[in-house]
Amino acid sequence: MNPIPVTLVTEPGTLVPLDGDTALIRLKANSGHGHADGDTCVACAARTDVRALLYNLLEEHRREMRPAFSRVVVDASAVADKDQVVAALTGKLPAQALRDHTVARMFYLVG
Repeated sequence: MNPIPVTLVTEPGTLVPLDGDTALIRLKANSGHGHADGDTCVACAARTDVRALLYNLLEEHRREMRPAFSRVVVDASAVADKDQVVAALTGKLPAQALRDHTVARMFYLVG
């Protein structure tokens, strides 16, 4: 399988054309469920862990739970620390698990 390009959207309201070969991931901001925005929260961190979400896309396709895709658009416009998303996609964060190495081999950031 060839590496899959990932387009990162960081500005609210930016439109990126989507087609049947494109998977979309929307990273959500802190939900404010009992903590201030920006506070460390395991639930919020799980929703913005782009490497885990990309790995999940691969697994869902492998298990025939989603159709094949040839590119991914990650909408990070609601995330306060966009640099963390870029660091995760460019290998600047240390790998925490096998999934991180898989994502590093299978996806690359474009633009």
